[in-house]
Amino acid sequence: MNDIIGRNDKPNLFDLDADHRMILENADRFARNELYGLSERMDNEEWWPEEAFAKIGENGLFGITIPEEYGGAGLDLVAAGLVLQGLARWNHAMALAWVAHDNLCANNIYRNGTDEQRRRFLPDLCSGRKVGALGLTEPGAGSDAMGSMRTTARREGDHYVLNGSKIYITNGPVADVLLVYAKTDREKGAHGISAFIVEKGMPGFKVAQKLNKMGYRGSQTGELLFEDCRVPAQNLVGGENRGVAVVMSGLDLERAMISPLCLGIAERALELSVDYAKTRKQFGKPIGSFQMVQSMLADMYVHVETIRSFTYRVLAAAAPLEVGGGGRGDIHTLTAASVMYAAEATHKVLDLAVQVHGGTGYIWESEINRLFRSTKLMEIGAGTTEVRKMIISGELLKGIER
Repeated sequence: MNDIIGRNDKPNLFDLDADHRMILENADRFARNELYGLSERMDNEEWWPEEAFAKIGENGLFGITIPEEYGGAGLDLVAAGLVLQGLARWNHAMALAWVAHDNLCANNIYRNGTDEQRRRFLPDLCSGRKVGALGLTEPGAGSDAMGSMRTTARREGDHYVLNGSKIYITNGPVADVLLVYAKTDREKGAHGISAFIVEKGMPGFKVAQKLNKMGYRGSQTGELLFEDCRVPAQNLVGGENRGVAVVMSGLDLERAMISPLCLGIAERALELSVDYAKTRKQFGKPIGSFQMVQSMLADMYVHVETIRSFTYRVLAAAAPLEVGGGGRGDIHTLTAASVMYAAEATHKVLDLAVQVHGGTGYIWESEINRLFRSTKLMEIGAGTTEVRKMIISGELLKGIER
């Protein structure tokens, strides 16, 4: 990466250690060499490069938080965040597919599944031989995903029969293994939800449609349909009516893992803008010689560095969470705050980046335009900015009448 956004040679208390720096550098190098060349076609055609996940797996970049006995790397959440940051610099659409697969699906199965489920599903997910996804959001549900859930699952002998649909599911159209939530007891509301591992090819499960997006194009997003879909009871995760616990156990990890995705995008936008300011000439001078452009670059740099500091702090705080340890308290506030700030700051960085690039930045095919179109999703997905504010204020104001 450009020296402007690189790390100093001398580590300090607030920097990455040598091992973590190597993890980031390895992910950056792999993504630059193997994934960057795919990004333009992915954006132009909403194209999915089928060989990419296998390559990522071959290079040991899946299963970061999963023990080696199940095919993973046996590292922590900080390491996973650094891999995501490195991938996002060069192919943010593939980085989004990576986090849905590695964090939302594989890590959730590891944290909440039985040993038999871990041994059956995790090796293929860690190797990239199979693609994972999480099926939670439904049409009409939005931020109230648990309370408004209509997908049902009823027990019939050794199977559960699922009926309903899911929408906006990242990796949905290409997934082989999906962690899907459904109501097993309607009378219990959100506390009557269970989690199931649904496999591609199960009778009654199909992709209803692939969705065409404004940004993160190429990262496959779709609507899933379950019509009397028979799922073996052995694919129940965490116990019947324990779906809320499964969701909450990984919720803060998920939010902590969105920030490094934003960070990688913001870093790349700053790098492109600095390079453009050095080479683009107006009135016989590089535009970087003009104070207004310098001001924009300075603002971008400050945003990037504050995203970096907040991201690393929260990844380190979330890394030791045990199952059931999230969804409340200080860590719940921190993860909501970090993703809220990272998403909003990245939006500001990209807005300035397009301004620096001028007409070039407004052209659809330009890389900076591709990055700009990605920013809004992170202010909507995994809980909107407004929901994040509710979480933060709710924790701060506990104990008062509202």
